[in-house]
Amino acid sequence: MEYTEKKPEENNTTVTQFLFLGFAGLPNLQGFLFGMFSIMYMIILIGNSFIIVIARTDQALQKPMYFFLANFSFLEICYVSVTLPRILYNLWTQDRRICLLACAIQMFFFLILAATECFLLAVMSYDRYVAICNPLHYPLVMNPTKCTQMAVGSWLGGIPVQIGQTCRIFSLHYCNSNRIDHFFCDVPPILKLACGDTSMHELSVYLVAMLFVASPFMLILASYSKIIATILKLPTAMGRAKAFSTCSSHLVVVVLFFGSATINYLRPKSIHSAGTDELLSLFYTIVTPMFNPLIYSLRNKDVIAALRRILLKM
Repeated sequence: MEYTEKKPEENNTTVTQFLFLGFAGLPNLQGFLFGMFSIMYMIILIGNSFIIVIARTDQALQKPMYFFLANFSFLEICYVSVTLPRILYNLWTQDRRICLLACAIQMFFFLILAATECFLLAVMSYDRYVAICNPLHYPLVMNPTKCTQMAVGSWLGGIPVQIGQTCRIFSLHYCNSNRIDHFFCDVPPILKLACGDTSMHELSVYLVAMLFVASPFMLILASYSKIIATILKLPTAMGRAKAFSTCSSHLVVVVLFFGSATINYLRPKSIHSAGTDELLSLFYTIVTPMFNPLIYSLRNKDVIAALRRILLKM
């Protein structure tokens, strides 16, 4: 990540509000972007709500895998709702201003929910690991109490660190410019506006990214290495196909989310650019949540069967 160091003496003006520049360079497409993002938001809300409803109401889906999937779908709704309504407001009103407090609140919830997503994806991979590699112990290991504890831990685990992260970032002095070259209050573009030396804050961002992105991703890789090794040992092709189908959807989501987030937060400074930041952020904050319900539905026979049962009752 590339943060520009500014000397406080260059300008004594204190910033009290920020101005989003994201999509401002496309004045003729504001209406189109508003319509497109509105449709995407509706798809995200409807698709993830559908997953939650069938996971909670269909008796055949009362399993740990779908308990975590319902949590994940609710998380996606919250995650997108932190940024997308503000984007729609900016596009509709052309008022791109945001006060420091509102920006800090948006960043805090964005970071908290991003950490929750990392943890929850790791928990879901662990669930698949136990189901495939230790099926006899699965009911004991993944009992309702432990599932609830892991879900609650995923939701709350990142709060203390992200409170500190947000407070440190907004304790900085901002001057010279209030223009955020982004469409929401993300960490890299905000740090670029800070006066003075931000090297320690930059290091903090890397450490937190390693904790909340790289660590869960390593756990997921370890789980799937065991899962793949176990699947390859199954005696029949049908057994291998069935085992792989239960975790392939989750693996696709993991690659999409962690791939774009890792590139955005951990790539070298030499290839860091505002345009790339916006594109990657758009991908893992909006595009991926939109496709997740589709990925889980099309690749999961239990979900398709539950949908058929619902349609037959109508």
